[in-house]
Amino acid sequence: MRVLHIFKIYFPDAYGGIEQAIHSLASRSAAHGIESRVLTLSPRGKMVDADASGYAIHRYRRNLDVASTGMSLQFLVNFRREAAWADLLHFHFPWPFGDLAYLMPGIETPAVMTYHSDIVKQTKLLKLYKPIRDRHLARMARIVATSPNYVASSEVLQAWRDKVAVVPCGIAAVKPRDQEAIWRWRQQIGERFFVFLGVPRYYKGLDFLLEAQVGRDYPLALIGDGVERAALEARARALGLKNIHFLGSLDDEEKSDVLAAASGFVFPSHVRTEAFGLALAEAAQQGLPMISCEIGTGTSFVNLHQETGLVVPPRDPRALGEAMDRFWLDPEQARQWGRNARARYLELFTEDAMVRGYAKCYREVLGHSPVP
Repeated sequence: MRVLHIFKIYFPDAYGGIEQAIHSLASRSAAHGIESRVLTLSPRGKMVDADASGYAIHRYRRNLDVASTGMSLQFLVNFRREAAWADLLHFHFPWPFGDLAYLMPGIETPAVMTYHSDIVKQTKLLKLYKPIRDRHLARMARIVATSPNYVASSEVLQAWRDKVAVVPCGIAAVKPRDQEAIWRWRQQIGERFFVFLGVPRYYKGLDFLLEAQVGRDYPLALIGDGVERAALEARARALGLKNIHFLGSLDDEEKSDVLAAASGFVFPSHVRTEAFGLALAEAAQQGLPMISCEIGTGTSFVNLHQETGLVVPPRDPRALGEAMDRFWLDPEQARQWGRNARARYLELFTEDAMVRGYAKCYREVLGHSPVP
């Protein structure tokens, strides 16, 4: 079986949760009798290259980018030929330009879609795009959501519920962490500390996290870099916070070491753009208790209130701070939530579980028997 993954951008031009999920599927599906290829755009121009794990990546030059939607004339011209290679197309939503390509005449390859997120920010353009989106959704043999929470809260998914399935995002296993590295991070940050992981974007709620720290100033490590980092550092100084550690971008080994060294994970995302929160799965993998906000998305599927941590209202520094107090003042309860989080990761959020879920979906759509 040949599966073509289609998304607007890919490694190394962008590193995000969707790109990570595509890589996991493309690199691990061979064990299920699936040959994968990735079709994408790149600011670097047209090229064909291969990931180290063996799958091909076909890139076309991005000519234009409007409202986070990459466009390419080369892509449109070649899409019919690219689609003909595959037995099944796998679209990763949202990418309106990809939707448009599939609506061109003469393309009969069946398709599935992972519905990663509603379009939240571009509400005016959404009115123009909606007819294209709905025609694209109508052509999908299966629409995959990443959590039942998102299915319940998305008007779009509710409208197509008869063809919706749920396959949670999963992450690859990491090797046991080196105790010396853990000790070094605790020496640098604190014997007990909170950690956040993610690119500092508008929907991550980091301003609220800094406000929650006023009068507390618990040791807090922020992993991730981006254009908003400088403003956050200035905000921390203005609030008089002395215990915030901006670690910037870390490699995978360092990131895992910091998570393993921490006592609790804080994830204050306050907008539905945070559709799943893959960083929460990474925290659960390391057995960290979690604090997140109730925004009607997969964040409250990964982090269960009073079971793997605490879920608080969004945009509420007071509630966020009180949740951090509870972790700090009752470390044994926090550790128990962390153990529960690790168990939930092993049950639902491993890379193997995700790949198996999609392999099952592909075979149901194409009517293939499973690989023995």
